[in-house]
Amino acid sequence: MVNIDDIKQFFRGHITISEPLNKYTSFRIGGPADYFLEPADKDDVVRIINYFHEQNIPFIIVGKGSNMLVSDEGIRGAVINLESGLTSMRVEGDRVYVDAGITIARFVDFCVQRGFKGVEMLAGIPGTIGGAIIMNAGAYGGEISDYLYDIEVLRNGKVIYLRKDEAGFSYRRSGFRGDIVLGASFKLPIGDKAEVMNIRRDLLIKRNRAQPVNFPNSGSMFKNPPGTYAAKLIEETGLKGTRRGNAQISEKHANFIVNLGGATAKDVLELIELARKTVLEKKGVTLELEVKLLGFSDSRTLL
Repeated sequence: MVNIDDIKQFFRGHITISEPLNKYTSFRIGGPADYFLEPADKDDVVRIINYFHEQNIPFIIVGKGSNMLVSDEGIRGAVINLESGLTSMRVEGDRVYVDAGITIARFVDFCVQRGFKGVEMLAGIPGTIGGAIIMNAGAYGGEISDYLYDIEVLRNGKVIYLRKDEAGFSYRRSGFRGDIVLGASFKLPIGDKAEVMNIRRDLLIKRNRAQPVNFPNSGSMFKNPPGTYAAKLIEETGLKGTRRGNAQISEKHANFIVNLGGATAKDVLELIELARKTVLEKKGVTLELEVKLLGFSDSRTLL
């Protein structure tokens, strides 16, 4: 049980009880968190996480709320939002230092404006740096880990720094099991600013034409299987445009499920299960979720 009075003795951020999470997810779906915490800074993050570990209080970390589907019943325990407290970004020499709560869009713009290249392919990906590193987010042949130098993490109560090769990166995966990403540094090559800005613009146009940016969604629902694309498999089974309640397999991009307005997590789960079952039956391929399911007692059966 969370003791708010105890927490207020050391926590300088904001605490809300029974906070609806649909306000904090890109899907605009999700029931309440028992406790919703917004740390003031990095020290606040470290103190509250160590406290929760000591008290055996369950918690999860969120940033921009993308790449996740939260249960209609919400999340028991605490949700810690890093977006308002971890917001530092700077250049020192040939490295860019960035906190986990910085949005990907802001990070890309920061780099592009200073003539760095290598992260422009991330333009348009929703979410924060912390979540992107944990998921090894990427697009158009590149991944956020490509130019990572080191990562600042909270591990077993202590802040440590890991080299890129210690982080276990692979396709949409990393080795951060129980570690909390606090920030990272990138070693980026210098490019022609006008050229990099044009690349970013062209990729944003391409993304906006191909993806259903006009409806709330959580990004790509499934990982691309080796040698093919999840969207192609789903579309070839005839599921494009299929609805359950107010959720729909996008008519624009079949690897997106969109919230047409008032969709529930239950609606989305039904489409996830339908897509996986149909693709397996008709194509012989098991689709693996890219989106994380939070607050579902049976979520392991869907991963």
